[in-house]
Amino acid sequence: MDLLAAAIAPKLAVPAGNSHFSGGRLVGKPLLRPTSNRISKKIRVHADKTTPIDFGDPHWKSKFQTDFEARFNIPHLTDVFHDAVPIPSTFCLKMRTPTKDFADGYPSDETWHGYIKNNDRVLLKVINYSSPTSAGAECIDPDCTWVEQWVHRAGPREKIYFKPEEVKAAIVTCGGLCPGLNDVIRHIVITLEIYGVKKIVGIPYGYRGFSDEDLSEMPLSRKVVQNVHLSGGSLLGVSRGGPSVSDIVDSMEERGINMLFVLGGNGTHAGANAIHNECHKRRLKVAVVGVPKTIDNDILLMDKTFGFDTAVEAAQRAINSAYIEENFLQKSNAKDASGNAVLGDIGVYLQQEIKKNFKDIGISADVKYIDPTYMIRACCANASDGILCTVLGQNAVHGAFAGYSGITVGICNTHYVYLPIPEVISYPRVIDPNSRMWHRCLTSTGQPDFI
Repeated sequence: MDLLAAAIAPKLAVPAGNSHFSGGRLVGKPLLRPTSNRISKKIRVHADKTTPIDFGDPHWKSKFQTDFEARFNIPHLTDVFHDAVPIPSTFCLKMRTPTKDFADGYPSDETWHGYIKNNDRVLLKVINYSSPTSAGAECIDPDCTWVEQWVHRAGPREKIYFKPEEVKAAIVTCGGLCPGLNDVIRHIVITLEIYGVKKIVGIPYGYRGFSDEDLSEMPLSRKVVQNVHLSGGSLLGVSRGGPSVSDIVDSMEERGINMLFVLGGNGTHAGANAIHNECHKRRLKVAVVGVPKTIDNDILLMDKTFGFDTAVEAAQRAINSAYIEENFLQKSNAKDASGNAVLGDIGVYLQQEIKKNFKDIGISADVKYIDPTYMIRACCANASDGILCTVLGQNAVHGAFAGYSGITVGICNTHYVYLPIPEVISYPRVIDPNSRMWHRCLTSTGQPDFI
């Protein structure tokens, strides 16, 4: 089966002769990372469109900013449909219930100042480092010159590019489980209804749901999702892998889906970007919007992803209750459907060894083993993640109605932003062993600094 291979096959590169500097690290461009990293093996999207910087050029700073703006310009429906005409937004915070009828035109509250202007921007980097040797410094040139880098602010726009009664929106959750999935689903559905959308469906079990004839789409409404956030897991189910991009878009055409909300991590977003590109190629008026989901918090450019806080909170209880040594397990080369290494289960090993030990000494014992993995992944979101999920879900819908596609929504420097998908999956986010964060971790745990 073609597991979205065109989107997630390996391809990472740095331009030859690039003199991008950052205290020993390159910044602002994809970096070469260890190929053993599970994500670097999956990503093919190549976001680096820049040319090597000549710092001897007196205009290098303005050229860098121009290049940055081009890279972080988010795709819009008018890129394909040049004559697309926007209409006044049907969204207003004063409307507490779903809008009913637009026969007399689209309502618009001219006195409400809750809309985001299309030219609103959020600063990507907020610290002006004075030297490359400053702790945590991320510099573009050897002198750590301050260069403003702006990204698009998320939120509802005054003009929209879809008529709500013509929208069929679909939500799909892919990859592993993560706290907060149901919260995001809930707020996507509620916000869609506030815009006036009446056809909302969930695609069951990830991308598989687009091709498996035994899986039917799930009708969604405010009534269906009202209390879903009180349960862990995903209302729609999750899976890894899936059919080819072409088959997915074929299925979307057959179903009449023109808004797709994709909840997942790096691999899932690579697939979402491939779906966006295929829709663009076919000249389909479809908005594809991602919501990054990972308990690893390894998505580029974002303060954090939903589910991380909850997972850490739940994992802390398990970590405080056990000491685990993987050295006892035989290593294998097994991979899951997403290409991740399948690790041995220390819990099963310990269970078997303990039972064997009691049997050898003639004592009858029954040993129970509870895998903490799903205690971490399948629990309900805590209050912090619940708030994050709420705003991410709402802004995903705002972005789709504003006509953006091939984007993801995240939080950057405490503000919500839209980012082009290729820029957040261009290389894996890893921990710098020389960083203050890692040093704080070592100080807290007392473990040796062996890296």
